[in-house]
Amino acid sequence: MRRGDRIAPGELTYSGVGATESGELPGDGNRVVTRAHVGDGEAAYRRAVQGLMTWQLHRGAGLRVRAESDVAPGIRVVSGFGVGPFRIDAPCEVVWVHPARPGAGPQSAGFGYGTLPGHPVRGEESFEISLDEAGRVLITITAFGVPSTWFYAAGRPVTDRARRLVTSRYVRSAQELAAGVNRAGVSGC
Repeated sequence: MRRGDRIAPGELTYSGVGATESGELPGDGNRVVTRAHVGDGEAAYRRAVQGLMTWQLHRGAGLRVRAESDVAPGIRVVSGFGVGPFRIDAPCEVVWVHPARPGAGPQSAGFGYGTLPGHPVRGEESFEISLDEAGRVLITITAFGVPSTWFYAAGRPVTDRARRLVTSRYVRSAQELAAGVNRAGVSGC
């Protein structure tokens, strides 16, 4: 894809690129780690990973998603919610990917993406689906960031509530994907 054809302009807006992969989250700003059980067994794990890597996790969480392609390093995505003038878009770029690898035993796959200009936050968020030794399928969502403007900083109670709501929707979407339910359909916006 040529640089001029990108769906979101600009460069990453934060320091600590890749911190959600290394686990060494910056000390400043809001840091959140959410982990939840979403299913059981290898088939559930494969379904959840497939949905994660094709943006169905995000669509199933009720977000509108425009992406340059399925998840891959350097791909840009604009997700958002709301209607008309009350719509908030959140442009991001995928900064790391761990693809699913065939094999027995514990496994994991996921990715992290960072914020671009126009996102309400400056930071990074990652999504990992794992299959543990007991056959449980888990999702781990890790995020760090600070409000990108004074406006979002002033509305922090509202933005914190919105973040919690979207995170709970990600978990529900992962549960549905693991169970083989695809309410999100296959279309983007």
